[in-house]
Amino acid sequence: MARQSDSSSGAPGSADADAGPVRLEARVFGMVQGVGFRYRTMGKAEELGLTGEVKNLDDGSVAVVAEGPRPQVGRLLEWLNSGHTPGQVERVEDSRSPAHGTFQGFSAR
Repeated sequence: MARQSDSSSGAPGSADADAGPVRLEARVFGMVQGVGFRYRTMGKAEELGLTGEVKNLDDGSVAVVAEGPRPQVGRLLEWLNSGHTPGQVERVEDSRSPAHGTFQGFSAR
């Protein structure tokens, strides 16, 4: 779970762009608590049509779990790494796997 980006994130033309829904599990490190990060992340995920959750962790990081089409999940990951998020993201660790289908909507906890 220690990579920052993956060029096979469903970009147009990639071989597995339409391989079905995927699950992104990410931890976001930096100054990301108490700055509206969870709610802006929830809004971005909803805008992209994703399901999942975002929550603060005790160590000061934020956990993001998002499921949906590979291209939209890739866009959320790009946004998390973009510098356009609230606060200051130092790094994002992420992993992807097939979607579990356990979420309805997107929540901030």
